[in-house]
Amino acid sequence: MAEVDGNTILAESLRKQGIEYVFGIIGIPVVELSMAMQAAGLKFIGMRNEQSACYAAQAIGYLTGKPGVCLVVSGPGLLHCCGGMANAQVNCWPLLVIAGSTSVDHEGIGGFQECPQVELSRPYCKYAARPHNASLIAQHVEKAVRLATFGRPGVSYLDFPGNILQAKVSASTVDYYSCPEVPLCHPEPKSVQEAANLLALAKRPLVIIGKGAAYARAEESVRKLIQNANLPFLATPMGKGVVPDAAPQCVASARTLALQKADVILLLGARLNWILHFGRPPRFAADVKVIQVDLCPEELHNSVLSRVAVQSDVLPFVQALFMRLVQKRFTFTAQREWWRELKDQCAKNQKTVAQMAQDASVPLNYYAVFHHLQQLIPKDAIIVSEGANTMDIGRSMLHNSLARHRLDAGTFGTMGVGPGFAIAAALFCRDRCPEKRVICVEGDSAFGFSGMEIETMIRYKLPIVIVIVNNGGIYSGFDQESYDTMRSDGDLTQVTPPSALTVETHYENMLTMFNQKGFFVREIPELQKAVKESLTLKDRPTIINVIISPNAGRKQQAFGWLTESKL
Repeated sequence: MAEVDGNTILAESLRKQGIEYVFGIIGIPVVELSMAMQAAGLKFIGMRNEQSACYAAQAIGYLTGKPGVCLVVSGPGLLHCCGGMANAQVNCWPLLVIAGSTSVDHEGIGGFQECPQVELSRPYCKYAARPHNASLIAQHVEKAVRLATFGRPGVSYLDFPGNILQAKVSASTVDYYSCPEVPLCHPEPKSVQEAANLLALAKRPLVIIGKGAAYARAEESVRKLIQNANLPFLATPMGKGVVPDAAPQCVASARTLALQKADVILLLGARLNWILHFGRPPRFAADVKVIQVDLCPEELHNSVLSRVAVQSDVLPFVQALFMRLVQKRFTFTAQREWWRELKDQCAKNQKTVAQMAQDASVPLNYYAVFHHLQQLIPKDAIIVSEGANTMDIGRSMLHNSLARHRLDAGTFGTMGVGPGFAIAAALFCRDRCPEKRVICVEGDSAFGFSGMEIETMIRYKLPIVIVIVNNGGIYSGFDQESYDTMRSDGDLTQVTPPSALTVETHYENMLTMFNQKGFFVREIPELQKAVKESLTLKDRPTIINVIISPNAGRKQQAFGWLTESKL
């Protein structure tokens, strides 16, 4: 009977589960495994940093619904991707991390990169295990993929000592079988009726759409519900595009008013965490009635007690709610007082933003950059965004018309995700919709975390447009004169502000390492020319380095960032 080794079993097991992409950095003991993966037909993308590999693998999981694999070496390799694992787990994105580890006969005596990897991974995983022999690999792979995708998506970790990967067993002892389709959780009819009744009686209803609705592929049904019932809605950052930002029911420009005065809120795949100010006053009305729809029962009633709590996938709930509201002949007409308030506030705030967006004076401000960028990028582009003001202001200025077309720092607020996310998005587009473009909008500080992934983009010929909004600092920077004055006398570690970065760093020159050319931009006409030229490139990335005022900020906010409840 033919024999097969652990590397081949693992690669074939992943293929049987429908895994398509592997991101990682190879070394002992996973070199042969990476080659076995390619031989099995998997697409291997070699990255420059394990964290970025982990970010890319989880982003492909979100975009496709099938976990990406992050392959790393033992010890430091796994530790480097723990931040990515935590980000995927908190974001509820499917991810499978596979790490090599020291051979079992070297454990306890100082083996190479010896590390308690299964134990270290458990806080960031739904499932963490080490198969005890090669014959069990396929079984563990199936379970890992199943747990990463069933219920609330998350992370699975599998640990493989070098001797198990190299071990050979009889092919007849390996039982390959595919993970079944993810089952849908349907709502109780009584809960749907209660939700419909509460919405029908609301004077100031509001729908909040989260990335859970995007992951659930519920956009068609959610759009139908919003349009037919004419309900005002807001989207969380990665819930953008489930219903287009340009839809007449979108009240993002009146976010503060909408949250403060809504008397009934329907939560679709969103959580009342810090992103939504925990659902508490002063950001929300003290007596607001919440209809909470979540796949995970442990999430129900989190932070505040929901009036109607529904355990369900978003898609079947929205379909059922739509039918109930149709039966009631319910439409929240445009003549209602709530709509008048919201539209008036939207118009007022949009006027303020428009004035800032039209200010093209040098040095530029965020709003002018994003306004003119929005005019030129394709409407169906996948937008990756990270940074502080870059991400927050960009969320309101760069519109999405399709679900799963915005990727950002997410629930964990993780910096450095941008290049990895963009690589995953570009591969997704290459293989499924080659005409679609990826726009990666980075703050200069955020870009510094993972900037060397530009080499990965070059190597795999990924046409990613990177726009760096460069203010020379973290949150804010300094002009050259102020920077030089502060650093002119004393120990640089004592006189350089912790928030300062080098003034006007020429990040675009990174492309000269590959005999390519980027763009250095100070003025709007230069930005327009750079974007247009960048969009013509089909087989390589580009960097547009946009210098803005170091003091550029956002319009005045009614509440400070991370406003908490006042009890």
